[in-house]
Amino acid sequence: MANNDVKEPLLSGSLDETQKVKRQLNRRRLHRSRSAPHTEGVPSERQGKESTPQTASIFQNLHPNFKRVAIYLAVYLGVGALIFFLVRDQIKGTKTNGILDALYFTIVTMTTVGYGDLVPNSHLTKLFACAFVFSGMALIGITVSKAADYLVEKQELLIVKAMHMHQKVGLTGILRELETNKTRYKLFVVFFLLLILIIAGIIFLVTVEKLDVIDAFYCVCSTITTLGYGDKSFSTQAGRIFAVFWILTGTITLAQFFLYIAELNSEIRQKELVKWVLTRKVTNLDLEAADLDEDGSVGAAEFVIYKLKEMGKISEEDISLVMQEFEQLDVDDSGTLSTSDITLAQSS
Repeated sequence: MANNDVKEPLLSGSLDETQKVKRQLNRRRLHRSRSAPHTEGVPSERQGKESTPQTASIFQNLHPNFKRVAIYLAVYLGVGALIFFLVRDQIKGTKTNGILDALYFTIVTMTTVGYGDLVPNSHLTKLFACAFVFSGMALIGITVSKAADYLVEKQELLIVKAMHMHQKVGLTGILRELETNKTRYKLFVVFFLLLILIIAGIIFLVTVEKLDVIDAFYCVCSTITTLGYGDKSFSTQAGRIFAVFWILTGTITLAQFFLYIAELNSEIRQKELVKWVLTRKVTNLDLEAADLDEDGSVGAAEFVIYKLKEMGKISEEDISLVMQEFEQLDVDDSGTLSTSDITLAQSS
């Protein structure tokens, strides 16, 4: 922040008491720094904070916990298939192979499709179904969606490279383009993948399950939306093998598609707010609000903090947390940090 005091070398001796008091007062003012003045004409909805991607690691270690996600899914499907295989005699409906039916029933339950071609027929199996539908929904919503993100983001670089094949754009330019339109590219990838899954499902149902095109399309739509009326479903052994992979992929992809639509809409509104903040005229009220240390002038750091708050990218709580860390590191209360401060702070 702007400070007219002449700074003394750190750890060179005791600071002037007046300087110490003034710095402490300035620091307290920063803690209670005022928000941007109320503005009219700005979109009323508060936008979510945009994450700042790490350029160097966009395509490396996208999800460090991806293996954990895969393990969770494997454990869920393995335990579910084992349990429902052991109680297969207490499940009624159209059956093919015991293990396959158990895995198929687990996935149909997990994705909440619930065709009705296989249904619990005892108190025990009904309790198991209740447990697995809730845990399956949680798994779909929390961990499997991250796995889908991983697969989608893996294709982003390929898309951007393909778009720039005819241009002389380096990797840095490609990554910058990707960061700018990341959500839009992800939406395109998911939409393309969803179309492939729908077409593949229709073709399979027509050729293997012997449904006509309309019924096949109807079955595909009722499945990926998890509507699952049950009047059309996978009844053959080959069909259920296909369904084990297709249902899981299709329902997750559709969920991701709608998620990216909402994310893109939020991102557009956030960009509109940022553009409005950066293009509107600065007034005396803005300068007064931005003058955090109340010294009559606004430094670059004060102006940046004020504008970021106005854009909704940082909050009062964010500033307070950062200032708390600053105070812990500033062991000599000089108002600045040096290597000596860091060394002393870490040794204490």
